[in-house]
Amino acid sequence: MNALYYLFFFLLALAPLVIFHELGHFWVARLCGVKVLRFSVGFGKPIFSWIRGPDKTEWVVAMIPLGGYVKMLDEREGLVPHEDLSRAFNRQTLFKRAAIVAAGPVANLLVAVLIYCVLFMHGIPGFRAIVAEPKAQSAAALAGFKKADQLIAVDQIPTPTWQEVRWELLKKAVKKQTVEVSVLTESNQSALRRLDLSGLDKESLQGNFIQDLGLSRFLPLGAPEIVALSEQGSAKRFGLQVGDVLLKIDDQMIQSPEQATQIIRHNANHALQVVVKRSSAKAELTFTLTPDPFADPKTGQTVGRMGAALQPEQALLAPYQVLQRYGPLDSLYEATLKTWDTALFSVQMMGKMLLGQVSLKNISGPISIADYAGQSAQMGWMAFCHFLAIISISLGILNLMPIPVLDGGHLLYYIVEFIKGSPVPLRIEEIGQKVGLFFLISLMILALFNDVNRLLIG
Repeated sequence: MNALYYLFFFLLALAPLVIFHELGHFWVARLCGVKVLRFSVGFGKPIFSWIRGPDKTEWVVAMIPLGGYVKMLDEREGLVPHEDLSRAFNRQTLFKRAAIVAAGPVANLLVAVLIYCVLFMHGIPGFRAIVAEPKAQSAAALAGFKKADQLIAVDQIPTPTWQEVRWELLKKAVKKQTVEVSVLTESNQSALRRLDLSGLDKESLQGNFIQDLGLSRFLPLGAPEIVALSEQGSAKRFGLQVGDVLLKIDDQMIQSPEQATQIIRHNANHALQVVVKRSSAKAELTFTLTPDPFADPKTGQTVGRMGAALQPEQALLAPYQVLQRYGPLDSLYEATLKTWDTALFSVQMMGKMLLGQVSLKNISGPISIADYAGQSAQMGWMAFCHFLAIISISLGILNLMPIPVLDGGHLLYYIVEFIKGSPVPLRIEEIGQKVGLFFLISLMILALFNDVNRLLIG
């Protein structure tokens, strides 16, 4: 059942993005007067198909849901009737061919803009970036951060929430830069901290690099509330629910999420008595919970986890929460900026991977994407939409890579054609297709290896 749940949300995430990508090619092709023979969502054997439209285009849904394609009339792929020669793709001007090819990735980026625009108009909740006491001798401690410092800007870029702080620091961290962080101290005084990011390694960037810097979110003390549950976690198996407030674990009063997490981590495979407060129950409820064991990827030690996200009760959190909400025009501007920023960072990360400066473990395959899709769906529609926007940007950028077989490879050929004044020889294209296919297969094997490795280490 769990596998079907994740598969459903994987398809729900991927199918619309593939459809919009191919519709980009289709709409611009039609606009340029090119005849479209087939519009396929998926590869391989058709599950079902139908024919419609003045050009009798075949619309197909195929078995392998990892992409799609638009097949256009082209003299290089078969005989074209004389009356349709002007509608063949290969007969179009260089500008039209480039526009048709670029339309798919551009459509994905526009989808991301639209999603972010809706999220910004609705309002994106977050927490003010107020830090707890930094770890001794950490980069944050050496930079002078103090308990209750509120991070308001990173290199003069406003950071109203922890999400924004993490994003800005991540962009700087891949370059191992020293950043200037503007803060408001506990006494409401402005101060500037210089945070050195050069100590972060490739493994840190793959994990919780904020914690490795010595920064952690300040939260008020109080019994933590379960805000999300993993479908496969022990918390859900043993009867806990979202909204439950953890009062005690083995007779210990719980005063913070961190305290509960530490108890769980030190009790893998040991039965614990957990007392919770549930809004639908008149009295406190007691459960016996056995944390699942898993290997900590950093230490290799076996620790426990229960598959639950914890935070203090909502009433305690209210003073620390903030809502980012904009009007329609401002939302469109912020959404465009967010999409551009994310796309540019994706390109930079790809370059860092090729240079060996960022771990190849960051490459995810269909298993991880399905896992993220299912987890984000559990967190609510906003988290799922944000996930969709990120995947849409990733699809757009991936397809713009200058690799034969992908849209970016075709655009590279057109750039060469523009410079030399004639098309790239067919033999060169054929060799490029083989090289590009080999690269993509290698990339998929690496992504699947990373997926399986993540499953093995939890």
